[in-house]
Amino acid sequence: MQYSKKVLNRFMNPKNQGKMQNPDGFGTVGNPRCGDIMTVYIKVKKFKKEDIISDIKFETLGCAAAIATSSMVTEIAKGKSLDEAFKITRQDVADELEGLPPLKMHCSNLAEGALKRAIEDYRSKAGSKGKAPKKTAKTTAPRKKKK
Repeated sequence: MQYSKKVLNRFMNPKNQGKMQNPDGFGTVGNPRCGDIMTVYIKVKKFKKEDIISDIKFETLGCAAAIATSSMVTEIAKGKSLDEAFKITRQDVADELEGLPPLKMHCSNLAEGALKRAIEDYRSKAGSKGKAPKKTAKTTAPRKKKK
């Protein structure tokens, strides 16, 4: 399986990796067939009446492509409005990585899904109306336990 230099770079040197303390929203997705699990955390700030992703991090258990797509989706989304970030597609992620092998395109589905889950989580907490994320992969978002 041949990976682009950009995929290998993001795998070896991922950006925005790690758990975020007190995120405004988070989304977790997984693929039971390959075992990849991704969580994306976002911090949101108001700027000119618009919700902007001011910080974003990820945690991923998975292959090189899973880590690279997680890293790339955070780079694409950071600084964007929630509406702009919600429009990021699996193809956008793959294109920014200069392509993915066909057998690894599902990783870009997971990255897109985790980001959309995080945005939807934020919107549900903030009470704003937003589109429900498209289900591009089997997704699960853990529920917070009530104290």
